[in-house]
Amino acid sequence: MQGKIVKGIAGFYYVYVAEFGIYECKAKGIFRKEKKKPLVGDSVRIDVLNESEKEGNITEILPRKNELIRPAAANVDQALVVFAVRKPEPHFQLLDRFLVMMKKKDVPVILCFNKKDNAGEHDIENLREIYQNCGCEILFTSARRREHIDEIAKRIKGKTTVLAGPSGVGKSSLINLLQSDVRMETGAVSRKIDRGRHTTRHCELIMTDENSYIMDTPGFTSLFAEDMEKEELQYYFPEFHSYIGRCRYNGCSHIHEPDCAVKSAVEQGKIHRSRYRSYLDLYEELQRKRRY
Repeated sequence: MQGKIVKGIAGFYYVYVAEFGIYECKAKGIFRKEKKKPLVGDSVRIDVLNESEKEGNITEILPRKNELIRPAAANVDQALVVFAVRKPEPHFQLLDRFLVMMKKKDVPVILCFNKKDNAGEHDIENLREIYQNCGCEILFTSARRREHIDEIAKRIKGKTTVLAGPSGVGKSSLINLLQSDVRMETGAVSRKIDRGRHTTRHCELIMTDENSYIMDTPGFTSLFAEDMEKEELQYYFPEFHSYIGRCRYNGCSHIHEPDCAVKSAVEQGKIHRSRYRSYLDLYEELQRKRRY
């Protein structure tokens, strides 16, 4: 029987099998020997041990399209990153960190600024100006007024979408609106995994329709690109692309060197200063990591 892992907690994996429901599974010992760990989003094969109790074993992890470390997830089609236009004010360095991570993993991003009803046109235009060349689609929504929720629904249909963002930006409200018409066994899913509700939150897949999933991700503020070198950071800022290679020095870091095309573009307003500041902060962080 084949299904999809929708949640993993305390050594148990909850596998959704179409038309049969959720099975609580353990992973077979062979995975530990092979140093493979099932991840939320994995397509797996299971053996059913007890049909009435919906219990089974995971016997095979099917090939992955991709794999993320933080959050620990597999087979992601795209990311929906949500910040508020205001209240709370966007934390640009945190947002840019996530965009860099997804760019490195080649995961497309939809950038959603929620709570547009709390903001003026100036706030919206400022955000649009900062991120217009960041390489991802930008949407402005209001979950409270249900504005442009249908635009998100169209873009996540038939895909597995990582949903990420800090607390207080309206992610839960968006999820509730996006799954409002679901007629699947969401109640059964909730009952089956209820034992995990009091523990630290883990990644979990939420069905918005039969072939569409949202992956809610905890620990957003702990994002860190552990496997990145500072020299490659420039390639994950799309605004830099047309200027790389036009600096006086080969291997230019775009920080201290004279006649730097990237710094010149910042001065001319072709690269937004907010994005460039994030580049400087992340570069310094990666430099410190390498030093220690």
